[in-house]
Amino acid sequence: MPSPLRESGADLTPEDRYVLIPANSAELAAGSTGHGFEAAGPRESLFFAPAEVRAGIVTCGGLCPGINDVVRSLTLTLWHRYGVRQIRGYRYGYSAFGPAPAAEPMRLDPEAVHELHTLGGTILGSSRGPQPPSVMVDRLLRDQVNVLFAIGGDGTLRGAQAIAEEAQRRNVALSVIGIPKTIDNDIPWLDRTFGFATAVNEATRSIVAAHTEASGAWNGVGLVKLMGRHAGFIAAAATLANSQVNFCLVPEIPFDLEGPNGLLAHLEARLRERRHAVVVVAEGAGQHLLGDGKDEHDASGDVQLDDIGPFLKKRFLEHLGASGLSSTVKYIDPSYLIRSLPANSFDSALCLALAQHAVHAAMAGRTNMLVGTWNGRFTHVPLALATERTRSLEAGGVMWQRVLEATGQPASMRRAAG
Repeated sequence: MPSPLRESGADLTPEDRYVLIPANSAELAAGSTGHGFEAAGPRESLFFAPAEVRAGIVTCGGLCPGINDVVRSLTLTLWHRYGVRQIRGYRYGYSAFGPAPAAEPMRLDPEAVHELHTLGGTILGSSRGPQPPSVMVDRLLRDQVNVLFAIGGDGTLRGAQAIAEEAQRRNVALSVIGIPKTIDNDIPWLDRTFGFATAVNEATRSIVAAHTEASGAWNGVGLVKLMGRHAGFIAAAATLANSQVNFCLVPEIPFDLEGPNGLLAHLEARLRERRHAVVVVAEGAGQHLLGDGKDEHDASGDVQLDDIGPFLKKRFLEHLGASGLSSTVKYIDPSYLIRSLPANSFDSALCLALAQHAVHAAMAGRTNMLVGTWNGRFTHVPLALATERTRSLEAGGVMWQRVLEATGQPASMRRAAG
């Protein structure tokens, strides 16, 4: 049916508009010129009649700056641009679709989300852990929801994919659109996820504090632990934003503590030369140095990490004391402060746009996809593609090379260097 935006003067997106993915050398040799993602944006025709839409919004996983911005923008775009009047916010993640939800959905309208963008966290609450897809679809059908927006990271997106596939199996017209949320910035085929810029901005404040503490003491060490379970993008980006970091430790680049090329030897050399040092470590770094090898898992199925921060502080003090260096180590862990903040202006603008494009996609009948940006353009990405792997730093990549140049740390801190 015709979109009401036809009369608004909006730049409607043609169905054949794509954002190119450049071909790699192997594909070029085979004659390929590359592939493309469907371009995001409002369409000329809709699949759903706005008056018949019952929209649901759910937020899952850990907190992240900008979730409330997305909820607000989804609500306002549905309400003002398309005239949708039935919008439900499901409480406490996918548990809202389970057999015993903690709370009933809340009604969302412009008044309910008026000042939501000024708050951190999520007005809808969140939780971890999956529910059976059949049970979740049963609940959505019982509530007559035909458009669902799922805001979250890779686990949430896998859940959204399962819901979409179950709806398709039943031949139910249910549009499921993901909006990628993770401060780790580790979802592939995206330029970045919302919340990342705010996290990096706040992380640099902790690094400034660590440098101040370290430089104010003889042989002072400032140690900052940042979020990043399997990807070190926050640690790397914050290091680049503050050139006072001397060692950046990330999950993708293993390091040794002991030996002439280990971290402890390099830290000692730094202190003997400059009498202070700043170390930034991602939470997932150095896990091979910790634990008993018996992995435990949380409600999301993720491996529970051992705490690298206090471990490093203890080892720094032990090694430096044994080396005759009287030292002080100031340890800063801003993890929950970073993720619970309101979004900064950069992330707020991204949240607004992602939510607007998510609504346009849903109203046009798209499903089993997320909205993101690729090469600066907003795109539709199949959920199957976005969840097949996670993105990580590359040891030979440009970003990590810039970190090495900024810190001056060795390219390798392993017993066999190189």
